[in-house]
Amino acid sequence: MSEVFKDDDAAAATSAATYLVGPILVVGTGLLGASVGLGLTRAGLEVYLQDPSPSAQQIAQDVGAGRILPVGEKLSPELVVCAAPPDVTARVVSQALRDYPHAVVVDIASVKSSILNQLLADPQLTSEQLSRYVGTHPMSGREKSGPAAARGELFVANPWVITAHDGASERAIRTARSLVADLGGVPTAMDPLSHDHAVALVSHMPQITASLLASRLLNAESSQLALAGNGLRDTTRIAASDPRLWIQILAHNAPQIVGHLEGMQEDIDRLISTLKDPSADGALLDLAELFGEGNAGHARIPGKHGAPPQSFAVVTVLVDDTPGQIARLLKDVGDANINLEDLRMDHANGRPVGMVEISVLPGKEAELEQVLQNLKWRVVK
Repeated sequence: MSEVFKDDDAAAATSAATYLVGPILVVGTGLLGASVGLGLTRAGLEVYLQDPSPSAQQIAQDVGAGRILPVGEKLSPELVVCAAPPDVTARVVSQALRDYPHAVVVDIASVKSSILNQLLADPQLTSEQLSRYVGTHPMSGREKSGPAAARGELFVANPWVITAHDGASERAIRTARSLVADLGGVPTAMDPLSHDHAVALVSHMPQITASLLASRLLNAESSQLALAGNGLRDTTRIAASDPRLWIQILAHNAPQIVGHLEGMQEDIDRLISTLKDPSADGALLDLAELFGEGNAGHARIPGKHGAPPQSFAVVTVLVDDTPGQIARLLKDVGDANINLEDLRMDHANGRPVGMVEISVLPGKEAELEQVLQNLKWRVVK
């Protein structure tokens, strides 16, 4: 079960620019850790950085994510954010709880149950120390990795799951929520096991299927790949993600992932069986049902701003691949007082043009087409 938090602490922060006070220590300066530091630093908070890799923490400091914590310097942070890989997260959290006795400690790893179980079994930790720990997971990321890819706005408007265990203190939970609020995320409460089951489906399975599909391209002929369009690019985009991180994520959440993979395996076996004899009685109906199930599943994905799913009308415009064309097109759409709901681009192979697909509310497409045609844009019917 999940629960979206309401911002009932807003009154306590009406006179402050941030919910947190600081200082904050970020341990781990990869993409997420450096993005946390960058966002909090831009908000005016004092952020310190620590990473086993001297080059990683130096780059994080150079991009403005905070200041490297000098070895031996005394620090009493309000919050420690552990942004370590999943296989060492429990160890880093345990060390932080013991090193900083007054700090709340959160982790931002993408798996929660295995980390919590390791901490609960840690003989070095007391119940008081564990009360200052809260597991969290920002549902944000990029295909790129490392501190150079950090973005302070990476978490804005994205879900950020808070998986507080039964022994977590109210102060620790409130501090975790403050972190999410200061970075513009949308806090959602879940228990660790429900979280792991959910991300196995909505995060880990897409990565697995994208990587498996992309691996089929390794031995493809160049002439075959030259025919690739947005369909292949869209479905394999996240296959460019860091494999080292995903090895750890899949290993830590294996029990939850296996169930979803077995369900997909049943569908694949069903599809293979049907395609082996597509002229058999009922084969075409089976294919229609399989793809219909896909349509129905896709329709359940939340729409814009988390609203209920909604279908949009699409207006396609042919655009020359020259500077300023997209900006001019978007200005003309805005001047027509028609809200742009979504935007896609596809570049034509071998031609210096692209097709821009503009999604608008149903009923607005004819009006937009007419406006753009009057402005001499090439609208593709």
